[in-house]
Amino acid sequence: MPSFDVVSEVDHHELSNALDQANREIGTRYDFKGSNARIEQAGNQLALEAESEFQVKQMVPILKEKMSKRGIDVDCLEFGDIVEMNKRARQPVTVREGLDKDLARKMVKLIKDSKLKVQAAIQGEQLRVTGKKRDDLQQVMQNLREAGLGIPLQFNNFRD
Repeated sequence: MPSFDVVSEVDHHELSNALDQANREIGTRYDFKGSNARIEQAGNQLALEAESEFQVKQMVPILKEKMSKRGIDVDCLEFGDIVEMNKRARQPVTVREGLDKDLARKMVKLIKDSKLKVQAAIQGEQLRVTGKKRDDLQQVMQNLREAGLGIPLQFNNFRD
């Protein structure tokens, strides 16, 4: 029986490459000269750090541009509030991965409401969709893409 998995993953190698490129551009830009502005990474947490809130806001489009050029969907980024202290400004950014329970339930409900002859099962941080017809599975993929769930989705492990 045909099936596929719905996941939300980020290629960590490409993410670190994008951060390196963004840090290199920040280091060479004239408006950041001598400001010691940088983007730091600790697991799935990023931190944009500079001397002022204005500079942190200038770093966001650089980060998004480098990530999109590397093929990473920028919808996976969740920006926190900018905090200023000790003449430094810092903005935490979370890289979201995996499907949380609420989002997975919402996707299952969306699939069931489409009235297609498929079954959806939550398996940890992914969703397995099975059905008899390949066309139904492809329609489910299309429906999930168009749903605008606010998180990038990948469809992998397609079995026929």
